[in-house]
Amino acid sequence: MERLVQLLQSYKEGATDLHEVLDFLRRLPFENLDFARVDHHRTLRRGYPEVVYGEDKDASQILHILQAMDATGTPLLVTRVHAEKAAQICAAMPNVHYEPRARVLYKKGPIFERTVAERLPVQVLSAGSSDIPVAEEAAVTAEVLGQKVQRFYDVGVAGLHRLLHLLDELSKAAVYVVVAGMEGALPSVVAGLVHRPVIAVPTSIGYGASFKGLAPLLGMLNSCAPGVAVVNIDNGFGAGYLASMIADMANAFRHGGSEGSETG
Repeated sequence: MERLVQLLQSYKEGATDLHEVLDFLRRLPFENLDFARVDHHRTLRRGYPEVVYGEDKDASQILHILQAMDATGTPLLVTRVHAEKAAQICAAMPNVHYEPRARVLYKKGPIFERTVAERLPVQVLSAGSSDIPVAEEAAVTAEVLGQKVQRFYDVGVAGLHRLLHLLDELSKAAVYVVVAGMEGALPSVVAGLVHRPVIAVPTSIGYGASFKGLAPLLGMLNSCAPGVAVVNIDNGFGAGYLASMIADMANAFRHGGSEGSETG
C-alpha cells in the first residue's frame, strides 16, 4: 500500500508518467504466475500483505512469487523454508533475509507514522529452549508486520521463579504469545498474571504421551485462566499474525485511534 501511495503522490506532482501508474495498477488485484495467483490487493483489504507458505514449493516458485511481490514495495514473508532453498533465494534476492531457527524468509517494509520503539510490544515467551523455533516464527512474523517484539525464552513452569522475575516487564505488553510443549501449562500461568490477551501456541515438543503436541493443545483449550486463545500445533506464524492485529488495535487506542497497520 505504501508503494501505491508513493506512486500516486509522485504522479500528482508530475514526477511519474501515467503509463507507470497504469502498469502498476494492472497487477491489482492479483498477478497470475500460472502456478500461483499473487494477491497484491490483500494489503488494501487486510492491512497486511500476503504471506507465502514455503514448505512444498520449490525455490524457483518461491523466488517468482517474491519478485512479483517485491515489485509492489510490500514486506515479504515466507514460512517453513529449509536452509538449502533459502540460500538459493537469498542469492537471487540479496534484500531478502533468512532466519534459520524460525525457517522464515523475510524483508521488512517501511515504517511510518510512529516508530516501532513507541509501540506497546508483542511479547513472545517460550516454556523451554526446545520451543524457540516456533516462538521465533511468531516473533519474526510480528516484526515483519511492523510490531515491536520482546522475547523471553526458557521461562517454563518447571522453574516458575524465572517467570515471576519478569512481572514488571510483562506489565508493558499489548499482547502475549506463549509457546509451550510437554503439558502446555505456561499460557494458563501467564494469563493468571497479566491483563492483556494471551495467544497460546502448543508445540510438538515432548515425550510419547504428548502425542506430538496434542496433549498441550488440549491442555491449552481447557485453560482455567480466561483470556487465552489457542492456535494450531507449531503454528507460530498464526500466533504472530494474530498478535500483530491485536497490537495494532491496542496501539491505535493508546494513540487516540490515529494509528493503523504500519506496514506498506
